[in-house]
Amino acid sequence: MTPELDDYDGIMAAVHAYRDGFNDRDPKLMKTAFHEDAWMFFIDEAGTLVKVPLDDQHVEWLATHEEDDYFAELRVLSVHQMGDAASVALAFGTEWFDFHNLLKIDGEWKITNKTASHKSR
Repeated sequence: MTPELDDYDGIMAAVHAYRDGFNDRDPKLMKTAFHEDAWMFFIDEAGTLVKVPLDDQHVEWLATHEEDDYFAELRVLSVHQMGDAASVALAFGTEWFDFHNLLKIDGEWKITNKTASHKSR
């Protein structure tokens, strides 16, 4: 299989639902970006590994917590697609750097895993 990027708009629709859900403090919109069994892993500012399922409770927290508006400064660093799998590297302001892995499921791209690191790491 060779890398391709024939569904950039579909991939980015999921990423933008994630970003817009955060900016609009709208957990329902953000939830549309994720597969129901998605997970988030990250190393926080203190160096602690955090891993949580992106269930309703955690998506609600992501969408509504009292943090700076990192996502308004979303920069897409790279997008890779291989068939029904994709990976997107993102920078949110200068604080967080993410890798989002996606699968095309029943014709729709869903984030299945979010892996992030804080700039302090």
